[in-house]
Amino acid sequence: MKQMVMCREMKALDGNTIEQMGVPSCVLMERAALKVVEQMETRFCSSKQVEKILCVCGSGNNGGDGVAIARILHLHGYDTAIYLLGNPDHRTEELKRQLMIAANYQVPVVNNLEAEEYTTIVDAIFGVGLTRPVQGIYREVIDVLNQKRAWKVAVDIPSGVDGNTGAELGTAFRADLTVTFAFPKAGLWMYPGKKLAGQVVVADVGIYGMQDEQVRQWLLEESDIRQFPAKEPDGNKGTFGKVLVVAGSPGMCGAAFLSASGAFASGAGMVRIVTAEANRIPLQTMLPEAMLTCDSDFQKAFDWGDILVIGPGIGTTEEAAAKVHWFLEAAHHSGKPVVLDADGLNLLAQHPKWKKYLGTHVILTPHIGEMSRLTGKTVSEIQSDRIGAARELASELGTICVLKDACTVISAPGGTVWISPAGNPGMATAGSGDVLSGILAGVEAMFLHSTGEISHGEKAALGVLLHGVAGDLAAGKTGMAGMKAGDIIRGAAEVLKNKQNTEISADGR
Repeated sequence: MKQMVMCREMKALDGNTIEQMGVPSCVLMERAALKVVEQMETRFCSSKQVEKILCVCGSGNNGGDGVAIARILHLHGYDTAIYLLGNPDHRTEELKRQLMIAANYQVPVVNNLEAEEYTTIVDAIFGVGLTRPVQGIYREVIDVLNQKRAWKVAVDIPSGVDGNTGAELGTAFRADLTVTFAFPKAGLWMYPGKKLAGQVVVADVGIYGMQDEQVRQWLLEESDIRQFPAKEPDGNKGTFGKVLVVAGSPGMCGAAFLSASGAFASGAGMVRIVTAEANRIPLQTMLPEAMLTCDSDFQKAFDWGDILVIGPGIGTTEEAAAKVHWFLEAAHHSGKPVVLDADGLNLLAQHPKWKKYLGTHVILTPHIGEMSRLTGKTVSEIQSDRIGAARELASELGTICVLKDACTVISAPGGTVWISPAGNPGMATAGSGDVLSGILAGVEAMFLHSTGEISHGEKAALGVLLHGVAGDLAAGKTGMAGMKAGDIIRGAAEVLKNKQNTEISADGR
């Protein structure tokens, strides 16, 4: 996983490199420009694409990057011009320096966007520090650029995208490629920023983390799947973890089936489903590997399980509320890990006094609508700052919060956040969340007897990653249009199989 930064953190890291490490700002700017040009040149696939390049530059240091990029492209033989925005009196010293150098190398500056038909446009108007809506001439220029049929490159972040939240600040540049510097910026992985950025490349320009710095945001990578422990050769179904799934209302057993199947696919040794009697025969038919408890002897079932999933398809009746309340309270006293999902979350919203049973042993898995019911915030308020919303809920309740969305945010109570970029639109299908709840429990089971140190939040993050990578694998086989939740279950088992085969190959056995 990679360190991910917020805008304020990026400014501090940049300042530390200049002031404490002694690297001049102009050196960092030159490195940044060279990295952008390098990425552009590796993607120039036709002479038509590079017939005419325009670098649109603002009055700050992001604009200085753009002028340096224009100069380097010009010296590499490309027909390149600079278009300047903003008040000349507000130009930074670094931008003034870059303009002087560009003038010495006779890089042309143009004053009319419509005069030429540009085939490549470089956006260097605003950097990561933009927080206010784009207005006036800036908005007009960005809208004009978006209408042009050119290949578009953003420097560090598309202008108009909030670097912390991914929000579109009035209007934003629509890039095909974004070259960002030193660290991933959170706003490049949050929608709509992720869509506006196109392909994102993180370029090393010589800015690194500070010593003893506490990392508060992490971007997960597919290679993190390697952190899952292998099954011990002398283990058994009991030592591989027992997952208790409290799910399914009478005649509604699909969610229970999907959650239990997800737990099996992600490593659980045994699964027991606590459900209504009406679900016994269909569940025994669909999933004979799972044991069933259909009576009211909750204590026996609870004592059996190591990890609990509570809520998928259980309904919101008084009977369902009594069942969820019983298991939440029992887990609170024992400290057993709990994944609270779906109707479990809806019941929690209806019974706020149950929050006293929550703690670090609980993973909450709300989608945006459930998050709204839990917090009282509107959907738009949550979507405007997903990371902040997840952090706030995790801190308030002392739980792990998995805020499900096109880009899922996982937050621990202490404020550490993980972002999972894996997944695809095909996963927006009935039952996908039920599968995730089972996978999260299965991952908990994987680490049940692991000797390595890994936090509860990180385990939840790895579960979300496995779910996303499994969905991507499934989409590659079935296509996104026809994906079902069951395809994700099969994908999870295959992802773990591929991990095991890779490890065996690496060992030479």
